[in-house]
Amino acid sequence: MVSLVCRLEHHRDDVNWCAFSPWCLATCSLDKTVRLYSVPDFSELPFSPLDGHGYAVHCCCFSSSGQLLASCSTDGTAVLWSMDTGAVVSVLEQPGRSPVRTCAFSPDSRLLLCGASDGSVAMWDVQTKALLRTGVVKDTSVVACSFTPCGQMFATGSTYGDIRVWDLEMNPLHSEKNAHDLGVTCCHFSPHHESSTFSVSFRLASCGQDNLLKVWMVTRHGASGCNMQLVHTLKGQSAPVLSCMFSSDGQLLVSGSVDKTVTVYDANQGILLYNLNQHERYVTTCAFAPNMPLIATGSMDNTVNIWRVEDGNSVLGYTTNNSYEDRKLSGQVRLSVTEWSEEDVLAWLCEEGLEQLTSIFKANNIDGAELMNLNKETLASALKIESVGLRNKVIRKTEELKMQMQSLCMGIPDEFLCPITREVMKDPVIASDGYSYEREAIESWINTKKRSSPMTNLSLTSTLLTPNRTLKMAISRWKNEQLS
Repeated sequence: MVSLVCRLEHHRDDVNWCAFSPWCLATCSLDKTVRLYSVPDFSELPFSPLDGHGYAVHCCCFSSSGQLLASCSTDGTAVLWSMDTGAVVSVLEQPGRSPVRTCAFSPDSRLLLCGASDGSVAMWDVQTKALLRTGVVKDTSVVACSFTPCGQMFATGSTYGDIRVWDLEMNPLHSEKNAHDLGVTCCHFSPHHESSTFSVSFRLASCGQDNLLKVWMVTRHGASGCNMQLVHTLKGQSAPVLSCMFSSDGQLLVSGSVDKTVTVYDANQGILLYNLNQHERYVTTCAFAPNMPLIATGSMDNTVNIWRVEDGNSVLGYTTNNSYEDRKLSGQVRLSVTEWSEEDVLAWLCEEGLEQLTSIFKANNIDGAELMNLNKETLASALKIESVGLRNKVIRKTEELKMQMQSLCMGIPDEFLCPITREVMKDPVIASDGYSYEREAIESWINTKKRSSPMTNLSLTSTLLTPNRTLKMAISRWKNEQLS
C-alpha cells in the first residue's frame, strides 16, 4: 500500500519540481525559491529557502553525491548551490538568456545539462563551470532531459512532441517524431540497462499533453546507431501527464497529472498499482527517494506530499508471499530472521550465492531460528558440509544477518551503515555508483574487486571517492542524540 506521510506547505505558489538526494528533499516553485528538507523527518534545513533566482524556478536536481544542487529558472540561468552551506557556487547563464525549463546532472556529476524555451540545450562542465557545447531543437521549447545511467547519452523532450537522443558531443542519434501529441512534458531513464555483445538498451519513460505515459526501449548499436521502440502505453490518467520517474531499482514508475492524481505502475509489466488522490490541483512533479521507500509529489495547490510505499503487491520488486524478498527493503531485514520459514532460508541461500547448499538445508529442515544457531562445528558434523570455504561463507553471511538484526533493534538508520561492512560509517565517501561507503572499505574493495560496484556489480566509471560531509554530519548528530 501507499500511505501519506506528511504534507509540506511552505511554498507560496505552484510547486514545479521536487528532487531527492539520499539525505535531502529539494522543491522549487513559481515563488522563485528552492526549499530544502532533511530526510527522513522532513524538517526544513536552516539555510532554506534558497532565493537566488529572480523569477520562477522550474526544475532542480542533485549531483550523485548530494553535495551540489542545480536549479534553473525563467531568469535564464542555472544556479549551482552548496549543500553544506546553501551558498551559491556558480551562476550559469544559458546562451541567449532564454528561460531555462529543465536541468539534469550526468550520473558521475561531471556534466550539467540545461534545456531552454528557445530550443537550446547547453552542456556545462561542473568542475570548471565552463560551457562545453550547445545544441538546438528548432522551433520549440526543450522542457525535459535525462541522462542514460551510463552517462554516454541523453534524451530531450520538447513542446513540439518529439523525443531526441544525443551523444555527449551533441550529435543527434535518434529523433522520435510525435512521441506525444501536443508536446512532451517529462522524460526519465531507468537506472538499469540491458546489454548484449553488439548493443546496450535503456528504458525511457516519457509523458505528455496527450494524457499518456509511455515506456520506450532505447537501444544503442555501435558508435552511431540508435533506435527507440515503444514498450508500454499507460492510460491510467484522464488529463495531461506532467511528470514521471522510475524508482531507484527500476521496478516502479510514478506519474503526476492535470487530473490531480498520482499513479504508480509496475514498470516492467505496465500494470497500474495505485491511484492516489490527495492533491487539490494539478500534480506537476513526482520523485522517488533513492534509498528509502518514499515518493514526493508537488502540485499547483502549493503543497508537496510525501508518500511511503509499504511492503505489498509488486511494490519495489517485492511480492506478497511472505518470502525472504518481502522482508528486505533498502538493505534492511524487515522481519526478524528467527521468524523465517524453511522456504525463506532456502531463498536466502540462493540470494547469497549458496545454491549448492539448498538440498542439504532442506533435508535438515533448517528454518530461521536454526540458521542463527549454526556454527562451524554443526556445519561440518551435523550438516556434513565438507568444503571449508562454504562453511566459512555461511558463517560470514549469518554474522551479517545478526549485525543487521542488531542494528534494527538499536534503531540505527540503515543509511548510516556501510553496505560492505554493515557498520556505522566514520568516514563516509561517495563512489561513482552513487552509493556511500566507509572509505577504507570501498578502497579495499576497489583494489581487490577490479572496480566493480558492491551494490550493482557493474563497473565503476571512476575510482574517485567524494567525501559525504552531509552524511557524516547526520551520523554525528545521531550519535550525539544517543548519548543525550
